[in-house]
Parts: sequence; C-alpha cells; structure tokens
Amino acid sequence: MVHNKESESEPAVYRYTRTASAVLTHLVCIVFTVCIALLSRPGSSLFSWHPVFMTLAFFFMTEAILFFSPHGSLIKRFSHKTKGRAHWILQCLCVSCLVLGLAAISYNKHLNGKPHFTSWHGLLGLLTVCVVGLQSMGAVPLIYHSLAKGWSLAKLKRYHATSGLVTYLLCSVSLLLGLCSAWFTASVGEYTWYLSALCPALSALVIMNQVTSAYMAKKRLQY
Repeated sequence: MVHNKESESEPAVYRYTRTASAVLTHLVCIVFTVCIALLSRPGSSLFSWHPVFMTLAFFFMTEAILFFSPHGSLIKRFSHKTKGRAHWILQCLCVSCLVLGLAAISYNKHLNGKPHFTSWHGLLGLLTVCVVGLQSMGAVPLIYHSLAKGWSLAKLKRYHATSGLVTYLLCSVSLLLGLCSAWFTASVGEYTWYLSALCPALSALVIMNQVTSAYMAKKRLQY
C-alpha cells in the first residue's frame, strides 16, 4: 500500500521511463548473452566456455535484481517472499557460472603455460568472483534470520542491497574490461563493440537507479 502511494505520487513520465529502461535491459541482456554464445562457439575450445559462463552469470545477476523492480519485474504480481526465493535461485546459478567460467580460463592458461591474472580484466575478474561469493554468503541471514542475532531484518536488507549494488557495479566494470580483451576486439567490428558495451553500461544505470530509488523512497516515508 505504501509502495503504491509512493509510485502514484511520482510523475508519470518517470514511471514510463523507468519501465521502458527495465524492459530494454531485459532485451539487451538476452540479446547480448545469445550473441556472446554464438561468437564463443561453446565447446570449440576450453577457452570458449569462459565468456559463455561469465556472460550467463551477469545475465542471471541482472535478472535476479530486476525481480524486485517495481517497474520491470517479470514476477511483479508475486509475493515478496516468492521474489526472494527466485532471486536466491538465480544468484546461485550466477555463482555457479562464475566459478565454472573462472575454472575454464584458469585451466586453459595452465595447459598453455600462460601466467594467471596479469591483466586488469583478470585481476578485477578474480576479485569480482570472490566478492560475489561473499555477497551471496552474506545473504544467508536474510533467509535464516535466526543466524543474525541482534540485527534487525530491515537493517540486514539495507546492507545487502547496498553491498549488492557495489558488487553489481564491480561485475559491470569487469565485463566491460572483458570486452576490451584482444579476443573480443578482434572478433567484432567497432560499431558492434559499442553496441556490446551498451549492455553492462545500461544495466548498471538501471540497477543503480532501482536500488537508490527504493531506499530514498523509504527514507522520505520515514520523515
């Protein structure tokens, strides 16, 4: 009820813009994931699984966060508890894909005798996988609140959302650096590269707006 009043007080143009942005994010992420899979030709080499799994991880993470979007959630009419479970499932898939993608590139470098984590993409990618893992573990008290004695559920949700936003931005930058790799730049043209970079850039803006707007709205209601 509170959320509906807050949404109704917002100018219509803002609601339409945010809805259009969320829908566009869904479409862009789907197209981007499919294109990377076609470009990588999974199974053609050990390396080919790295971009596929990492792109899938980004897709799952984006959709997991958008489940809570008041403007672009695919399960908007479901209860918050159901959204939380769906979010948890997609985040588990995201972590699984990240681990598989990291394993693929690490083992490929090992077989070819190449040094590990020498580029900014490699270093930030490793950091991102670790942070996502910690972020996911930090969500356990939200599912089993009895584990977080002395902490209110509202405070835990606020910390989880804030750290989740930082984690998502980290993933977006890591993906952008991956698009700057020799493999990708040699595989696509200049205009295709810019279109590809639209995916993490647009997604980061939409997710950042979603999270900040939600908690700014809650602060306004408190006053």
